[in-house]
Amino acid sequence: MSTPAEGTLDALPTASPATTAPLAVNPSPGVREYIWQIPVRVTHWLIALSIVTLSVTGFYIGHPFITVPGEARFAFVMGTMKAVHFYTAIVFTLSVLARIVWMFRGNRFASWRQFLPVSRCRQRLFVKTLRFYLFLDREIPTARGHNPLAGMAYSLVFGLYLLEIATGLALYSVNAHVGSWMGAFGFLLPWLGGAQSARWIHHVVMWLLLGFAVHHVYSAWLVTIVERNCTMDSIFSGYKVRRRPDPEDCDR
Repeated sequence: MSTPAEGTLDALPTASPATTAPLAVNPSPGVREYIWQIPVRVTHWLIALSIVTLSVTGFYIGHPFITVPGEARFAFVMGTMKAVHFYTAIVFTLSVLARIVWMFRGNRFASWRQFLPVSRCRQRLFVKTLRFYLFLDREIPTARGHNPLAGMAYSLVFGLYLLEIATGLALYSVNAHVGSWMGAFGFLLPWLGGAQSARWIHHVVMWLLLGFAVHHVYSAWLVTIVERNCTMDSIFSGYKVRRRPDPEDCDR
């Protein structure tokens, strides 16, 4: 009897039925968990849409890029842009304040403790996450809500939100009509170095927030692919998927 030639299919060992199943990147089906409550998701999208609207209208207010022939009173482009900007600023301010309140009223995944690593567990997870992103470790640290590194970044972003709100209120107070309660925010101007400095800060923070938005979308998409935890889906549904047990649950 002749033996199969080396390198032919007949020379390969016969696999058992258990080993003939198609390979999967992560065979674990995972556990579906409700992470982001409705107030978190609603304020997230209101803030995101507000930033886009405020950036477009704010850039026009500073650098008008639409030219309309005839008298301004017939087109009223600048007035419309300012009105949209001001009303959207109200939505943005209320959404940011509502999200801050929910840090103290929501579930553990919405808590302020997700933003500041105050517990020893979160501090250890912060170091592990930082080592992973610095390519010092290959293992992906698990976090059911925000990982501590992302939480620290978001705390800085909320600081930028509040600074943008403060500079916006200060600038509005300059042109507030007589008797308007918005004029009371003029006390912020000396703290910001005057109206011109406040305008410059307001403009710079806008670009910082836009830069963060680009990074935020990219990193969320990357985490969704690498960890396969439905991060992108979760901001719509509220549910993430955990595919491996946490060595220590820092979100309790």
